Amino acid sequence: MTATTTRTPSPALIALFWLYVGIPLALGIWETLLKASALFH
Repeated sequence: MTATTTRTPSPALIALFWLYVGIPLALGIWETLLKASALFH
């Protein structure tokens, strides 16, 4: 029988991951909203 240990990632690593994913996502949403608003003006 093998024992498995689970490591929880550090909060700093989680925050870094969310920044890595969230910044491009937010920029993409912002660009989409700007282009969509041009359609309605």
